[in-house]
Amino acid sequence: MTLQKIDAQSPEAQSADLKAENIEKLKALFPELITEGANGVAINQDVLKQLVGDAIVTDADEKYGLNWHGKRAARQLALTPSTGTLLPCPDESRDWDTTKNLMIEGDNLEVLKLLQKSYAGKVKMIYIDPPYNTGKDFVYPDSFQDSIHNYQQLMGWRDESGEKTSSLAKNSEASGRFHTDWLNMLYPRLKLARNLLRDDGVILVSIDDAEFQNLRGILDEVFGAENFLATLIWDRNRKNDAKYFSVGHEYMAVYAKNEASLSANQIIFRGEKDGVEEVKEEFDRLNSTHKSDWNKIREGMLDFYKSIPDDDPKAPLKRFTKFDDKGPYRDDGNINWPGGDGPTYEILHPKTGAPCKLPVSGWRYPNPERFWEEVSTGKIVFGPDESTVPRIRTNLFENTDQVMVSVHYSYAQTSANEFTSLFDGKRVFDNPKPVNDLRRLTGYLTGPDDLICDFFAGSGTTAHAVLAQNAIDKGNRRYILVQLPEPLDIENKDQKTAAEFCTYIGKPRTISEVTKERLRRAAVKVKSEHPFTEGDTGFRAFKLDSSNIRAWNPTSKDLTADLLANQDHLIEGRSETDILYELLLKLGLDLCVPIEQQQIAGKTVHSIGGGVLMTCLAQQITRDQVEGLAQGMIAWHKAQAPASDSTCVFRDSAFADDIAKTNLAAILNQAGIKNVRSL
Repeated sequence: MTLQKIDAQSPEAQSADLKAENIEKLKALFPELITEGANGVAINQDVLKQLVGDAIVTDADEKYGLNWHGKRAARQLALTPSTGTLLPCPDESRDWDTTKNLMIEGDNLEVLKLLQKSYAGKVKMIYIDPPYNTGKDFVYPDSFQDSIHNYQQLMGWRDESGEKTSSLAKNSEASGRFHTDWLNMLYPRLKLARNLLRDDGVILVSIDDAEFQNLRGILDEVFGAENFLATLIWDRNRKNDAKYFSVGHEYMAVYAKNEASLSANQIIFRGEKDGVEEVKEEFDRLNSTHKSDWNKIREGMLDFYKSIPDDDPKAPLKRFTKFDDKGPYRDDGNINWPGGDGPTYEILHPKTGAPCKLPVSGWRYPNPERFWEEVSTGKIVFGPDESTVPRIRTNLFENTDQVMVSVHYSYAQTSANEFTSLFDGKRVFDNPKPVNDLRRLTGYLTGPDDLICDFFAGSGTTAHAVLAQNAIDKGNRRYILVQLPEPLDIENKDQKTAAEFCTYIGKPRTISEVTKERLRRAAVKVKSEHPFTEGDTGFRAFKLDSSNIRAWNPTSKDLTADLLANQDHLIEGRSETDILYELLLKLGLDLCVPIEQQQIAGKTVHSIGGGVLMTCLAQQITRDQVEGLAQGMIAWHKAQAPASDSTCVFRDSAFADDIAKTNLAAILNQAGIKNVRSL
């Protein structure tokens, strides 16, 4: 028995091969679909058409749907495995050893590919705010040839000759590909994002009028039109200098991964009404002052209501204009039977003793017994006499949750001021997403232990919202953020403040540095606002880069030099920690999985996930050290007793010779550890 070497072409060294997985799924369902093509395994399209009852249609026939130039290539791009990895950055993180949150710096297309093995089917909510296609700098032109190299060029690191550059592509309408480029950018990312969602997961995408129609088209295709849930409308601001209309709204398209799963499990999205806590604080203050003098309390509450603007999210609470010891209430609820033809039994007024006037559609309750049960709990209010139909009473403090509405008045102005305050009074971004808007959504759509992802992270509002919601409901939600390290140009008036802020905090001038600083400051702010919270406010920072495993890429100039350079399959200068986290990604383990460390036979050995993965990446292992190292690892493995098969990984170039390598693999195999690999 010998070690199986992991090289750049090995499945363990690559991100998920979605194309191969799709073919395997089809093969399992319909074996007759599989054939051999010029490039290997292929799908027989004629057989596929017959299986779905379409015997005559051809690829050239017109089909319903959204089509554009480059769509096929964009789909293929989503299926192409990544050649990169994520390098850990503990020094740029907060609470590295304990946190389960992730902030990843890199091109989100490559990062989404790398996350497939570890996080497929685990995310409850994805929220993204992609570029709105305004014709300004467009920083996501993807490349088939070498996405990592393309990414490095794009970020101003080097051009084709290796020289540093900072040029970005323009996506103006004059290019003739205004919508096409935007669609080709977003489409493969949505394809990959869908894989990350749980079966009961949802995705929300913010957009404006320019691409709203096209966004709905690709979301219908990727997620299925049957999984469309709603279009939310956010009234964020008004423009008095508009030419025709003051367009102050944005959209948020909401899709389920599987709406049928939501229905089958009777999942209803409910959340706290906005501002109830503020109203309760004022009511309690007035009641403490006026001691149940309901006239004075009512006057005070109505004055408080006047301070709430009509476009404030708390404005609907102003309808609760009556008050007693249960708090604010309204008694204008409809007591009619839904749909008409309800029961018409007799109800006697408690004061006059005469039969009350009947509701137009009959009573809401099936019989008198149920009606009087509701009366006894204070949920029905009678008029002064029998001439008025009784009404349903709604107590504000007893009904604090509600089904989400589709039209929202945003906390935009308040949030902009808070955002500026967070950055020491500097207006780093012009239109940051309001924290409370996303916090409300998080409260509605996720549970306390769910995972939330945002791969167009921007300033990091989604993470801030997750921390805030956790502090409120004592949740343990986690987040994954991805943000491109887009260079900030101090000469660009739109980027000048953000660029200067990066200099002010001593960081490189990129948007991702602003994101990370936002996360640090948001953690402090949430802790100060909720001093007793014990939630996770840290994050682990990672950066996208080329794989630690060297790819065989010979040149025709000096083959001998190429062979010598590839003696060690690992890139020079990469640390054991760098390699360790690439193994986690490529073997499908969580990037926040517990990692333990022991010294065995003078070598550092890591155990990940309770022994599911064990590694020794020492640079030298002699024959004499093999027995002690192997037996020590076996003893530790037995002590941990992992529930599933374990994998052990070593550095291939570390072994003194093939005998040392073979002996170590044989000892581990005899102890039941069958998956032994080398890098």
